[in-house]
Amino acid sequence: MRITTWNVNGFRAVLKKDFKRSVQMVSPDILCIQETKAKLEQITDEDVQLPGYVFIWNAADKPGYSGVATYIKEGISYEGASKLLGHEEFDVEGRTIKIEMENLVLFNVYFPNGQRGAERVDFKLRFYEMLLQLCTDYHNKGKEIIITGDFNTAHNEIDLANPKENSKTSGFLPEERIWITNYLNNGFKDAYRELYPDKIEYTWWTYRFKARERNIGWRLDYFLVSDSLMSKIKDVIIHQEIQGSDHCPVTLELNSVKG
Repeated sequence: MRITTWNVNGFRAVLKKDFKRSVQMVSPDILCIQETKAKLEQITDEDVQLPGYVFIWNAADKPGYSGVATYIKEGISYEGASKLLGHEEFDVEGRTIKIEMENLVLFNVYFPNGQRGAERVDFKLRFYEMLLQLCTDYHNKGKEIIITGDFNTAHNEIDLANPKENSKTSGFLPEERIWITNYLNNGFKDAYRELYPDKIEYTWWTYRFKARERNIGWRLDYFLVSDSLMSKIKDVIIHQEIQGSDHCPVTLELNSVKG
């Protein structure tokens, strides 16, 4: 099974940049996209459909903001889907879609960005805490979990080009980074870093300063998987060659998963 995550930085914008052809190239069984910035009524049926997939769309209440969508290849069975975490302050921002299979829970998440000030950093940290508690509850029930999406945090110095210059920038603050560590200390593995402990690859580049051309980036897009799932992970592929957004897609390949 192939699961791909991609922050598209505006669904209507990425449609004009070969989005559907890029998805065909990657050929995921499940596609998780973030920062769609659109309600369904703003998109034509033809534009929103991907042939061979069903989809779940979760838009923020605020127009042109946040939003996630999950596309599931026809024939893959799942027991249920939810757009809600049960916390209104987070749910109104359209940040998550959860799908449940027989023994697997997949979270597609657009984690909050803390760059608008201390209040949003606090909001972001509360979101990390709430989701980890929810995942702990699932782990306690014997479920395996994959969390994927834009975490809006680079975990360690290897995960961004200029760590020292960004040590006081949201996205690399110690209080943000510790929450990635908290997940790893509570039943999760960073699948990419487990497979490639010393590899330097990024998934996001600012549009300014020719950053992508110069590869001055950050690794913000992750697959955190339950410890027990790690043995089933074949590969994690960062598709740096795929344009269309300031993020690139990332694909997780699993040997097997029950659906």
